Amino acid sequence: MPRFAANLTMMFTELPFRERFAAARIAGFNAVECLFPYELEVKEFAELLSSNGLEPALFNLSPGDWTAGDRGLACLPDRREAFEHSVDQALDYAVVSGTRRLHMMAGIADPADPRAVDAYLSALEYAALRASRHGISIMIEPINNRDMPGYFLNAFPLALSMIERVGLPNVKLQFDIYHRQILHGDVTRALEQLMPVIGHVQIAAVPHRHEPGSGELDDFFLFRTLDALGYTGFVGCEYRPEAGTLAGLGWFARARKEQGFGGRDGS
Repeated sequence: MPRFAANLTMMFTELPFRERFAAARIAGFNAVECLFPYELEVKEFAELLSSNGLEPALFNLSPGDWTAGDRGLACLPDRREAFEHSVDQALDYAVVSGTRRLHMMAGIADPADPRAVDAYLSALEYAALRASRHGISIMIEPINNRDMPGYFLNAFPLALSMIERVGLPNVKLQFDIYHRQILHGDVTRALEQLMPVIGHVQIAAVPHRHEPGSGELDDFFLFRTLDALGYTGFVGCEYRPEAGTLAGLGWFARARKEQGFGGRDGS
């Protein structure tokens, strides 16, 4: 089974954010991810990871003002200064915490708007070049418009085109199985075909975004597929527990049992 990373923004929400690190470790996770760590100071974020023996899988650049509707800044030509600040901020957190993957959210714009396309490509190149100085990769993720209406990067072919056009080795695809199934289906073939450019994988059951194994896909088949394809990265558990985080970890117990409670992800 892959290396699973608990998403601390969506899991363990029964607890304050600071307490979720220890809760994830006690539950058996060796790695975590989150959307935004910025409510913590840089050193506190790194200390919570280190003191709980957790590896940081990924977090996002600041999206702008989330409560006002911002969902990233990269495709917005009039927000370039704020975007560059978000890159500096994220790199500060990443360097101190040892995080090697950052997700750059795109923002809300029409992907047919040439100004948005140019702004996005320029922002992606800027972020990737800055990140490369620290051995950090930039992830881009297609997100379905049902969950995030108006999102610029709303299709896998569009994301692949952006990766190709920028042409930098540390720009990778964030393959969210939940979003892929809603957008295009054909998850297994896509994993096979896109593995060379995949830098991070995320999982949630379709269609309700609950625990793996509770939806229309055979998530355990997909986990075995990732193993067969030689994927050695993390699988971020970006799902909303249906009835409490601990109550819904039966899938994780099964995964750990299948790998003998050891190896890359067991404790």
